[in-house]
Amino acid sequence: MIDLLSTAAGAAAVFAATNIDDIVILTLFFVAARTTERPRPWQIVAGQYLGVGALALASAVVAAGLLVVPDPWTGLLGLLPIALGVRALRASDDDVTPAVVTGTLGVAGVTIANGADNVAVYVPVFRALGAADRAVFLLVFVLLIALWCAAGAGLGGHPRVVRLVERAGHWLVPTIFIGVGVLILVSSGVLGRLADLLG
Repeated sequence: MIDLLSTAAGAAAVFAATNIDDIVILTLFFVAARTTERPRPWQIVAGQYLGVGALALASAVVAAGLLVVPDPWTGLLGLLPIALGVRALRASDDDVTPAVVTGTLGVAGVTIANGADNVAVYVPVFRALGAADRAVFLLVFVLLIALWCAAGAGLGGHPRVVRLVERAGHWLVPTIFIGVGVLILVSSGVLGRLADLLG
């Protein structure tokens, strides 16, 4: 029982450490859902589950040695939130909260792009775990995704957050997405790799 609890605590720590930035993205999605009805709340939750599930599955496959991830090329996924942010900036100024993402697959895509670096953490963890411990990790991840979505929905419904996004949403939301994309590109090392290829 103690081993089970320590495994669950380890899973919670790994999930929280690798997904803390998702709270900001989820909050923005839920504010957009309240103000523009795009994406819908169920699409946000489904997209989050789909995205984190894809990351966990990819990590398990890599940990089993069935696939090699061309690191740091996964950092190119940072181009997705940058493109979404630029598209939203170019949208009409009438939209106080631009619909950066409009559906389940869009939410999943941003979750995967924002979590591409999670694979680097999950792979060695999954390699070190037995099948039972891996199952505990996945169960904890499933539960914590729901908690993350609830936190994002709570923050996205807070009057101060909604007012802030309504006042500055036309530039704030796209800027955050562009910032997330740039952070992914920089932290992954893909820019250095590109510079080496071009130099």
